[in-house]
Amino acid sequence: MGRLKIQQVFDNAWKGYAASFCPSHVQEKAASSIMDCKSGKLGCNVSVCTDCGHMDFHNNSCRNRNCPSCQALLKELWIDARKAEVIDAPYFHVVFTIPAQLNPLVYANQALLYSLLHRCSAQTLLELSADRRFLGATPGIIQVLHTWGQELNFHPHIHCIVSGGGLSRDGKLRTCGSRFFIPARVLAAKFRGKLLASLDALHKGGKLSFPASCSSLVAPAAWASLRDRLYNTAWCPHIRETFNGFGNAIEYLGRYANRIAITNSRVKSVSADSVTFWAKDYRNNSSLKEVTLSCREFIRRFMMHVLPPGFQKIRYYGFLSNRFRKERLAVIFRIQGHQRFKSMLAGLPMDQVLYSLWGVNVHVCTRCGCLGMRPLGRSYVLKG
Repeated sequence: MGRLKIQQVFDNAWKGYAASFCPSHVQEKAASSIMDCKSGKLGCNVSVCTDCGHMDFHNNSCRNRNCPSCQALLKELWIDARKAEVIDAPYFHVVFTIPAQLNPLVYANQALLYSLLHRCSAQTLLELSADRRFLGATPGIIQVLHTWGQELNFHPHIHCIVSGGGLSRDGKLRTCGSRFFIPARVLAAKFRGKLLASLDALHKGGKLSFPASCSSLVAPAAWASLRDRLYNTAWCPHIRETFNGFGNAIEYLGRYANRIAITNSRVKSVSADSVTFWAKDYRNNSSLKEVTLSCREFIRRFMMHVLPPGFQKIRYYGFLSNRFRKERLAVIFRIQGHQRFKSMLAGLPMDQVLYSLWGVNVHVCTRCGCLGMRPLGRSYVLKG
């Protein structure tokens, strides 16, 4: 199997990039995993046919969450698990963004401020949803952090799937109509207030690091000036889609949940010095345009989107929060009288999962065609 396009980019320029930019340990691990994925350097799985004795060797994948070759199975398993949490209610896609002036500060404080974005988005939705003028109940919320734009620029934002139904304080199920139940201007004002108040508290507590590009913000007066300007700026959360069923919403969000900054399918060509890829131009009716970067610049932009180690980019709130999910879903299903979907893949061995998803029968011998292929073992690479 030939090298995939993004692997070729890293092959061409990673050493030069690493010498110039001093990547972090987690960035080095991501790059190494991408270059080694399915190359044989990570060992292989061996199968043998019990009928004809033919042996197959399949190179191991890296399973790194930043690898463009390792997300398809994770996405399908995630979608299957989430479908079992369906309730009968409309669902909505909400996107929270921040002004570009805050991007350097967010990048310099990734773990702290990515978590803050998650928290402020969730608190905004939950507090407004609890208001009887809007929903009067606690919805289920799934949030996914993305940090990129179409050209791999740094653009942190939170994608949310929000249920149009939930449990009220007295344990009753309340649902909304087909339109999103919180006005966009109310949503924007609440989110802006929460985020800026939290940033202000972090600044006063000395918890923020300031890169050279915004080092002047260390001074209280400069920070107060920026904060006040942002308070007077219109923030625009996007309410993108309305879904007729949770299944459709989860299929939709599945495209976001395990997505990385760019996939091989978007890369048009790779040369020794440059890479050309497709990007949507949102200023021109989302038409496609070509973007050409040097291989080193492509890697620099790609590395900006490698998350801090252990950071949870997918988070669950409301009746889907990990602590209360099982209990509250049971109440909702009891009120509704049924559970629409159940997991199809939970508990299945991997060979059955692959057959259910893509019709791939790993037991078919590529030589004799019989169903005799059986796993013989897995080889590993010894390091150190």
